[in-house]
Amino acid sequence: MSFKVALNFEDGVTRVIDCNDGETVLDAAYRHQVKLPMDCSDGVCGTCKGTCRQGKYDLGDEYIDEALTDDEAEDGIILTCQMLPESDVVVYIPAASSLCASGPQAITSTVTGVQALSDTTIELNVKLSEPLAFLPGQYINLGFPGDNDSRAYSFSSLPGSDEASFLIRNVPGGKMSSYLSNTAVEGDELPVTGPLGSFYLRTVERPVLMLAGGTGLAPILSMLEYMQAEGLQQPVFLLYGVTNVSDLVKLDALEAFAEAMPQFSYATVVVNSESGHERQGFVTDHMDAVPFALVEADTYLCGPPPMVDAVRQYFKDSGTEPHSFHYEKFNPSTPKEEAA
Repeated sequence: MSFKVALNFEDGVTRVIDCNDGETVLDAAYRHQVKLPMDCSDGVCGTCKGTCRQGKYDLGDEYIDEALTDDEAEDGIILTCQMLPESDVVVYIPAASSLCASGPQAITSTVTGVQALSDTTIELNVKLSEPLAFLPGQYINLGFPGDNDSRAYSFSSLPGSDEASFLIRNVPGGKMSSYLSNTAVEGDELPVTGPLGSFYLRTVERPVLMLAGGTGLAPILSMLEYMQAEGLQQPVFLLYGVTNVSDLVKLDALEAFAEAMPQFSYATVVVNSESGHERQGFVTDHMDAVPFALVEADTYLCGPPPMVDAVRQYFKDSGTEPHSFHYEKFNPSTPKEEAA
């Protein structure tokens, strides 16, 4: 038996490795040529500390208190030299991936389809040169044919497949938008590096509130794909906001999720006051649609900076901070900004 260990480094790079039954995370990492920080490997120095953010494990009792205190262990801090996974786990490593000889993976992708879902959203489908393990919600840097430039895009597809999809905002004059709209053809090869990012789905143990703005729906779709595949049963509610009715995309996919997962429901919100849409304004105007208490929910938000800032301010002003709050804000053609 083996388990998947997602090593999430402080620079956002994630490396997924296999860990055999009875094998420590440190030993498994070295077997995969990932050099995690360590000095003693005996539970004495504490150099290999990390934090387990998801999954079950055993630390045993072979380490000393100076290396890891009981309080630290209760807070999920671990020693990779002692940690024995008992399920798939996510471990935060407080070091840059480059210091651990484990930068982002570099593979290629082949364009299999490009579709304009609306005037503002393009869906890109690719075939990866090899299956890419990532955490639902993470992103990659996607390049251009014969060009060293790249752009960051979140997966909208299920992790671990050799087929991937992305929702890309159609920015007039934007380099990726222009390429996809005007010159992209099936068979084009695009370089991919990743996965990256600390915005990803944590262990689902309580109700989940999802908030998406525009193409910020992409990582939410990836999370829903994972939830459906895993048969998760906690209540999940999505508020999906756009500027105009025509900007609403992938509603067929959301309906399919709702049919397959009775615990999932969603509502759409349109900013345009002349749209005639049932819910007008911003997602913060419709928080009363959430079918569970915000303070009991894990909340995931992906959208443009003004939306993220508005939701953060709403939680602050209303005194209804969720149980946990994970967000990612984006601007077209600029690096993503994340907070765990």
